[in-house]
Amino acid sequence: MMDTNIAVSEYVARRHAIARALKGGTGVLFAGDAAASLHDAFKAESAFYYATGIGGEAGAAVLFDPTNPDPNRRCCLFLKPRNPEVEQWDGWRSPLSGALRKQTGFSRIFRSTMLPMMLTDALRRSKRACCLHRFATYDAPVSPDLAVFRKVAERVPGVSIGDETMLVPRLRSTKSRGEQRLVARAIECTRAGYDAMLAELAPGVNERRLHRLLERGFADSGGTGNAYHPIVGAGLNSTVLHYHANDQQLAEGDLLCVDAAAAFGGYASDITRTFPVSGRFSKDQRRVYDVVLAAQEAAIRAVRPGAMMHQVDAAAREVIERAGFGDAFMHGIGHHLGLDVHDATPDGALRPGAIVTIEPGVYLTDRRLGIRIEDDILVTGTGRKNLSASIPKTAEDVEKWIASRRRAKR
Repeated sequence: MMDTNIAVSEYVARRHAIARALKGGTGVLFAGDAAASLHDAFKAESAFYYATGIGGEAGAAVLFDPTNPDPNRRCCLFLKPRNPEVEQWDGWRSPLSGALRKQTGFSRIFRSTMLPMMLTDALRRSKRACCLHRFATYDAPVSPDLAVFRKVAERVPGVSIGDETMLVPRLRSTKSRGEQRLVARAIECTRAGYDAMLAELAPGVNERRLHRLLERGFADSGGTGNAYHPIVGAGLNSTVLHYHANDQQLAEGDLLCVDAAAAFGGYASDITRTFPVSGRFSKDQRRVYDVVLAAQEAAIRAVRPGAMMHQVDAAAREVIERAGFGDAFMHGIGHHLGLDVHDATPDGALRPGAIVTIEPGVYLTDRRLGIRIEDDILVTGTGRKNLSASIPKTAEDVEKWIASRRRAKR
C-alpha cells in the first residue's frame, strides 16, 4: 500500500509539520479519483503522496484537524469503502486494522463516507479553512479542497477560507537525505539507460530503437519507469523542444538531442545530453555546443541558497546572448525536481535541500542543429552539488563515451 523507500516516521513528521504550520486551521489533502477507464494505473496527487506515501488508493484523503480535543483525531486518513466485486477486478485492499495503522503511521483511519461529517465538525470548531491544493486557473475546475470548503461554509456560519497553497510546496522543496538518495539512484539508472543506447548510436538507426534501449537500460538497472516521456530527436527534430514522435532515422552528420530519465522509488531524475551521431562533433557543432556548456556551467555556479531562479537563468542567458544565440534560447533555465519531474515550486529564493534542473539550449532550425545540456543540482548549505556529474557532458568526454560504448558492443 505504501512506498517503502521512505521511512514511515518521515511521513509522520511531514504531517506534523503541515499541521503545525496551519496554526489551528483545518486542512484536507485529496488523493484524487481514478479515471473510469482501466487503461492507466492510478497515481495519487503528489501533495497527498508526499504526506502519506500512499500512491494507489483512489478517493483517499487526509484531514488536518488541529483543534480536535482528541489528540488521536487531529490527523486522520480516510479510505474509500471496500467493494469485493470491484476488488476482484482492480486488486484486493486491506481492511481497517491495527496493522494498517502501523503500516501507515496514522492513529485513526476511517472510511471516506465519514469525511463530510468530520470535516464539517472540524470547521465548526476552527472556523478557518486552509486551502492546501494548488489553486486552479479560472478556466479549470475549482481545486478539490476549495470546492468542499465552499460547501461547508454555506452550512456553517463564520467559516473563512484562506490560502495556504504554498505550504506543501515549501516543505516539498527541501529534500530530506532519503529523498536525495532516491533522486541520486534515479540518476544512476538514467546513466545505465544512456550507456545502453549509445552502444547502438549510428547513422541509419531509428530514434524509436534508441528510445527502447533507454527504457530497457532504465529497467535493467532497477529503475521504476520513465520520469517523463523520452525525447529522442535527431537533425531537425533536435530543435523541437518537446519532440515526442521518436520515429525518424538518424543521418550522418546529425546531432541527437536526448532528454530522457528514469524514476526510482517515486522520485524523478531529469537529464539531457546531445550526441553527434557520427561519434564526433563537426567544427560548427562543437562551437555551438561549447557555448551551451559554458552557459550551463555559469548557471550552475549561480545556484546557491538565497538565489532566485531568474538570477540563475540570467547567468546562462548572458553567455548565450554574448555568443549571438539569444533568440535561439526560448525556454527557462530549469525547474524544481522531486516527486514530479516539474516538482512543486514555492515562492521565493532557493533553499538548502532543493533540487533543481539546469538546462540551457540553443535551437537553430535553419542548420538542423539543436543542443541542450541538463543536469540535476542539489542546493547545499553553502552552494551546490551536481548530482549527475558522473554523466559525461564536455564535448571531448561525450565523444570518448560514444567510442567506449561502441567498442563494448563489438
